This record gives sequence, C-alpha cells and structure tokens, in this order.
Amino acid sequence: MTFKSFLVDRIGYVAIYLFNLLLVMVVVELDLRGQDAGLGRENMLYIALLSVVGVALYLVVDYVRSRPFHRQLDSLDAPGAELENALRLHGAVTREQQAMQRLVADSYGKYMERLEQYKQQQEHHQTFVRQWVHQMKTPVSVIDLLVQQADRGGGEETKTLLASIQEENERLAHGLDMMLHTARLEKFELDVHVKRVELVQAIRSVINEHKKACIRYRIFPKIEAGAEAVWAETDEKWIVFVLGQLVTNAIKYSKPKEGVKTLTVTVRETEDECRVIVKDEGIGIAEQDMPRLFDAFFTGENGRRVSESTGMGLYLAKQICNRLGHRLEVASVLGEGTSVTLIVPRQTVIHSWT
Repeated sequence: MTFKSFLVDRIGYVAIYLFNLLLVMVVVELDLRGQDAGLGRENMLYIALLSVVGVALYLVVDYVRSRPFHRQLDSLDAPGAELENALRLHGAVTREQQAMQRLVADSYGKYMERLEQYKQQQEHHQTFVRQWVHQMKTPVSVIDLLVQQADRGGGEETKTLLASIQEENERLAHGLDMMLHTARLEKFELDVHVKRVELVQAIRSVINEHKKACIRYRIFPKIEAGAEAVWAETDEKWIVFVLGQLVTNAIKYSKPKEGVKTLTVTVRETEDECRVIVKDEGIGIAEQDMPRLFDAFFTGENGRRVSESTGMGLYLAKQICNRLGHRLEVASVLGEGTSVTLIVPRQTVIHSWT
C-alpha cells in the first residue's frame, strides 16, 4: 500500500478533524469578540499549523509502523503468489490488523481441511472407477471370445448378427479403456516410465488391434517408415494409447465414406525429433472447429454425423502429450481427410502438472 492510498483511506478522519478545528476556532473567536477581543489571524494560522503538523506526524508514524504488514498483504495478492504465504502473515500492530491476521490463518486452515476431504473423495472415486473398469473388461473379453467361437458356424444371418455384437463390444472395450486412462491421468507422474521405444513396432501393434474394424469398414492401413526401426524416448504404454486414439479417430471418421479408404501412418526422424503422421481419407474437419479440437467433450460438426463421437479422444491425447513433452498438430480438409502429427523430441522433458 502506498502512502497516497493510506491517506485516501483516512481522508474522512482528516476532514472531520479539520472541520472540528475550524468550528472550535470560530466559537472561540465569537466568544472573544463578545469581550472586545479576538484570536487574530496570526494566532488562528499558528493554531491551524500546529494542529495540521501534529496530525501529519501521526499519520506518517502510523503508516511507517503499518507498512511491513501492508507489504505482506500486497505480496499475497501478487501474481504467482503461493497460498502458503498466508501463514507467514505477521507483524500486525492494530487490533484490526490482528483480527485480519487471525482470520486469514483460520480461513487457510479451514480451506486446507476441506481440500483434503475433497482429495480423499476424489481418490476414492478414482479407485472405484479403476476397479470397476478392470471388472468390466472381463465380461467384454468373454463376449469377444464367445463371438469368435460362435462365428465359426452358422448361417449368414447369424454371422451378421455376431458381427454387430462384435462391433458394439469393441466400442464398449474402447470406452472402458478411455475411461481407465482418464482416471490414470490424475496420477500421471506415478504411472510413467520413460525408455527407448521402437515406434514402428508400436504402430504395427496398434494397427493389429484395429484390423477387424479396418476390414469391416474397407480401410486399408499402410505404414511408411524411412527405416526398419525408429527409436524414441517416451513412455511405451502412454504413447501406444495416444497412437490408438489417433487410429481410432481415423477409422471412426473414415467409415461414413463409401468405397475403399487408405489409412497411412508415416514415421519420419531427424536429429532433433521423430514424427508420426496418421493420415486418413475420411470426412475431414470443418475449419471453424479446428481451434477447439483439443477441448474436452467438443465434437463439432462431425459429432452430428458420427454418433459415437465423445470429444475426449484428442483431448486425452493432447493432455498425455503435454505431460510427456510431445506435441500434436492437426491439419484437415473438409471432405478429403485429416492428418494428425505426433512429434516426439529427441530430448524429452516430462511434465508432472495436470
């Protein structure tokens, strides 16, 4: 707090004091005139000067002794200030400041207590979600196995029905996997292990997981790499999940188009980075939707054309890439297709913030 602000807060007291001083001098002057006497201009100015100097000295002394406390308050309100600084607030000199000091400390304590309760509730919720997803994966796997066994016999009508069941089961498995990784994202720093990962092999494994969907929707996957093996420093589990989301999106937004489509995954490497480019020949993305692609739950125009759009795939992929120190770039032409580029720098910096 500046001295000017300090005076502005007390301008009312100063005005009342000066008004009372003037009133007293007027009363005394009128009384003395009744006795054929008077204060005189010089005495009135002298009295006013002494009074104003006295008040000014008091205000200066009061400001000087309160300045350290006000500086601490200013530091609490500064950009980037830590919440814990509220506990370091001390040096109150007036009862009002002491009351404020106690109030800040009590409020901080109550806030931290409620925050801890909220964290415990969130932790219990996340634990329940993870356990529930793992439990649900078992019947999904059983359904998949039963469908494969039943598909070996039966007529065309039965095979069509089983294919529909298989498709819905794959969709359910994908949703459960996305939900599990969303829950794990809260504790990302505890679930990350950076090592050298062979990207071409990781891409092949992702394509193999989606080969049934590619066959079903007449999508021809193709991997193009400048070398048989391309290595990058990253977390294998998380990078496979990101690649899976990109491939899933490519398939999802390619199936509305008729005919045979191509899904091309290109791997390039330089001295500074590795690039994985997932390019499809799907319906593309509207230009007005591009700035919000990585927003949670945003589906845009495509969400009205593809019913299973959730708006979470690219959001999760972006969040994971931010924490791994990777980047995602998207380019698209409406009606022609979309290209998503995953950039993995050679010197990866892991971010644990959320």
